[in-house]
Amino acid sequence: MTKLESLATHTADRDERAPGERPPADTGPDEGSTAGGSTTAGMDGSTAGPVPDDDGDATDVAAHLRAAEGHRIRRMFTDSAVIAFRNILTIRRVPTLLVSATVQPLMFVVLFAYVFGASLGGGEYREFLMAGIFTQTVVFNAAFTTVGLSGDLQHGLIDRFRSLPMSRLAVVLGRTVSDFAVNAISVIVMVGCGYLIGWRITGGVGAALAAFGILALFAFAMSWVGVLTGLLARSVEVAQSVGFLWMFPLTFISSAFISAQSLPGPLRAIAEWNPITAVATSGRQLFGNPAPPDFPVASGWSADNASMYALLCAVVIIVVFATLSLLSYRRVARA
Repeated sequence: MTKLESLATHTADRDERAPGERPPADTGPDEGSTAGGSTTAGMDGSTAGPVPDDDGDATDVAAHLRAAEGHRIRRMFTDSAVIAFRNILTIRRVPTLLVSATVQPLMFVVLFAYVFGASLGGGEYREFLMAGIFTQTVVFNAAFTTVGLSGDLQHGLIDRFRSLPMSRLAVVLGRTVSDFAVNAISVIVMVGCGYLIGWRITGGVGAALAAFGILALFAFAMSWVGVLTGLLARSVEVAQSVGFLWMFPLTFISSAFISAQSLPGPLRAIAEWNPITAVATSGRQLFGNPAPPDFPVASGWSADNASMYALLCAVVIIVVFATLSLLSYRRVARA
């Protein structure tokens, strides 16, 4: 039986078990023992195979350790791909899950482009707006990650994953990879919507690809924020509420929709160094979408080096929140 078939079997068992009932304990042999000697175990909980008990040459031991490490890494990526495929299949079978990731951004486009846009600059403001909408979309999609992971925890699916001989890191990594696909779909929908309202890319193909690359990296970073929020929440309802507590203020105290220079004192300082401002400003510069003439011109290091600052913020967020997410997942797995 392949790993994917085993995963499908365990998922099907979930539907037959009463709510709240925990899966049966694993009665198989311990992961840490084999008949031929000791095993090497990775930080993710997986094992890489037996290590001979007899004293061997140091070169042979080093080669074995390198092979074991390579096996753990390959296994982590393989298992992550299986989890990501499972999450994507869930979306395909329940397409309404994509409603919040596609319809909600469209509503914001209509609201800001036509309801508020007439007093903010008309057609020029609509071009200025789209980079902010792209950024807001990938930030709000972190809620998709939060709710999905929290739902798996609440329904006991994570316990079933733990019963399988798979990498412990695969569950969270697979979730971020599958939700990256959701972000890609959302951005494609937004690009089509932008062209319908008059938005155009005038900065060249290379610059536009760089803008979408920065946006993709930032989307991946936001997924890790969603993972940590989902692991810390006790239920899907709590996860939804906690997610929007930081999304809304962080998104709107930025230059996603207006110039940060128009905000008063402390709010201006927050907006100028907000990572969302950096990603939105970088997108406008690379897409070739200047601000309307009556908008205050942004200044300072973060505005002059928006692309560099956006990349730096994305990398720092990934490192910090991926580390915290993995530590939190191990704590949840031991509970």
